[in-house]
Amino acid sequence: MNEAAAAAAAELPPAVEDIEVALLLEGVYRQYGYDFRDYAMSSVRRRVRHLVREEGLATVSGLQEKVLHDPRCLHRFLLALSVNVTSMFRDPSFYKALRERVVPLLRTYPKVRIWHAGCASGEEAYSFAIVLEEEGLYDRCHIYATDMNESVLERAAAGEVPLRGMRENTANYLRSGGRRSFASFYSAVGDRAVLHPSLRRNMVFAQHNLVTDGTFNEFNVVLCRNVLIYFNRRLQERVHRLFYQSLVRFGFLALGAKETVQFSPHEAAYEDLGERLYRKVA
Repeated sequence: MNEAAAAAAAELPPAVEDIEVALLLEGVYRQYGYDFRDYAMSSVRRRVRHLVREEGLATVSGLQEKVLHDPRCLHRFLLALSVNVTSMFRDPSFYKALRERVVPLLRTYPKVRIWHAGCASGEEAYSFAIVLEEEGLYDRCHIYATDMNESVLERAAAGEVPLRGMRENTANYLRSGGRRSFASFYSAVGDRAVLHPSLRRNMVFAQHNLVTDGTFNEFNVVLCRNVLIYFNRRLQERVHRLFYQSLVRFGFLALGAKETVQFSPHEAAYEDLGERLYRKVA
C-alpha cells in the first residue's frame, strides 16, 4: 500500500469503517458460510485492519472484493480472524486444578468423552491427554478436538509444535503438577517438537463451528478456553446453551482465565470449582 492509500485509510471515519466491516462479514457468510457477524467488533476490527495492511490494500471494501473472489485470500482471512493463540499447559494452575479436582471424579466413569472446542493447533488438547496419560486414565478416554479452521486442524492432527517453545512448555508442565520428564512426550526433529503418536491414539480432530453447528454427543468434560472472549454477548449465550446441552449431568465445563458462566443462561446450573472449572449439577 502506497503512502497516499495508507493516509486515506487512516483518515477513514470509524462509522464508515464499521459499515465496511459489517458488509465484509455478511459477504463472507453468504458466499462461504463462515459466520463472524457476532464476534466482538473491537477484535474483528483490529484483525481486519491488520489484514488490510498485509494485503497491501487501502480499505476494508477492497479486502471484501479480494476475499469474495480469491480463495487464497479467504484462507488468509480465516487465519486472521480465527483464534489460534495457544500453547502447551497454558495457565499451569488450571491444569493443576484439572488434575486434582476433575480427574479423580473422572475415574468413577467406565468411559470418558471429552470435547475440546476451539482447539486451534491442538497444544491444549495434547496437554490434557498428557495429564490423563500420567494419571493412568487415558485408555478409557476419548478426546474430540474441534475447530472451525481446517488449516489449523491439519496442524493439530500432525502433532507438531515449534521446538523453540518447549522450554516454556516444560516449565508450565512442571508447574501444573507434571511428574515425568517432559521430553519423554516428544522427539526433536529439526526445529519442531513431534509429540509421540501414542498421545493421538484416543483423539479425533474434526471441523465444528461454534457459531452455526449444534451438539454432536454427550460429554463428561467440555473445554473451551479463551474463545468466548472474542464473541459478543448474544453469541456467548448461544455457545453456553450448546455446552450445557452437550454435558452429562455432573459433567465439567472448563473456560479461559477471563471467561465465566456468570450471567450466562445456565449460571445457576453449575457449581464453581475454582480456576474456571465448573460442574453441571442441574
